[in-house]
Amino acid sequence: MTSKDDLYLLEHLNDTFGFWVRARRQIAHVKSAFQDIEVLDTPGFGRALRIDEYFMTSDKDEFFYHENMIHPAAMAHQAPQRALIIGGGDGGAAEEYLKYPTMREVVMAEIDEVVVDFCKEHLPQVHRGAFDDPRLTVLITDGKQYVEQCQDQFDLMMLDLTDPFGPAEALYRVEFLRECRRILGSQGVLSMHLGSPIARPNVFHRVVSSLRQVFKCVRPYTVYVPLYGTLWGMATASDETDPLAFSAEQIDRRIGERGISHLQYYNGDTHRALFAMPNYVRDIVARPDKPITAKTPMDEPGLDPANQIPLRVVHVGK
Repeated sequence: MTSKDDLYLLEHLNDTFGFWVRARRQIAHVKSAFQDIEVLDTPGFGRALRIDEYFMTSDKDEFFYHENMIHPAAMAHQAPQRALIIGGGDGGAAEEYLKYPTMREVVMAEIDEVVVDFCKEHLPQVHRGAFDDPRLTVLITDGKQYVEQCQDQFDLMMLDLTDPFGPAEALYRVEFLRECRRILGSQGVLSMHLGSPIARPNVFHRVVSSLRQVFKCVRPYTVYVPLYGTLWGMATASDETDPLAFSAEQIDRRIGERGISHLQYYNGDTHRALFAMPNYVRDIVARPDKPITAKTPMDEPGLDPANQIPLRVVHVGK
């Protein structure tokens, strides 16, 4: 049931189209030194997190993103013991890594302590107590600097980044990805998102190109994420571990052997299906590589929220 006081939050995917989400009210709002952070009560998604006017995650659909970012790589690894998350302040990725019985430590390098504290308080259905697990180490630090200075080794690594515009663009460059490869073991696997192949095919292609310059086995895949309003791209990257080498039956067997439960999306069949790319996505990744580097940075502008249609109150009905 709608109310005349409901908020309709508009988000642009590019300069030609976008989507909206209805919210009943704003639950909490804070501005940190880095970004504007809010949680909204929505009838469709439950509590939804927005940062700088872009939706990040929500109670009801976080599993579309977090399960598919974590498990295709983690399930392919023989026995993951250490994982690194760059970003991930909502705790959703950490919660998925911590499901693995072999996992001894998950390190989260998040630059904004306010995000972590805010999500701890307001998004319990996303992190599900992960911040209380003694295996999780939260470091409030610049993720890029942490990786560049790190001398530890990890089995799994996830880049939970904003889109490759502004300061985040440097973390999509070949130079940084080489540093990521350095701290991954020979069987280690990196996971990251590629943006939307529909809304931003050039970004999708360029991030895949960057990964291909660094890793021997790059597997892009796609999944629809409701809160993002479109098909979303993700990828695994490794030198020796290939998630596509496993059958549906093998993945289901590993899920059972590892005792991993509370999966709302991921199973053996969906594991295989993720990597079945439509022809138009195949065409994008078949283009000649154009990696993102210091000398050839991202050549597509981001969207400036100041130039977009602002948050509006829309009166519904008569």
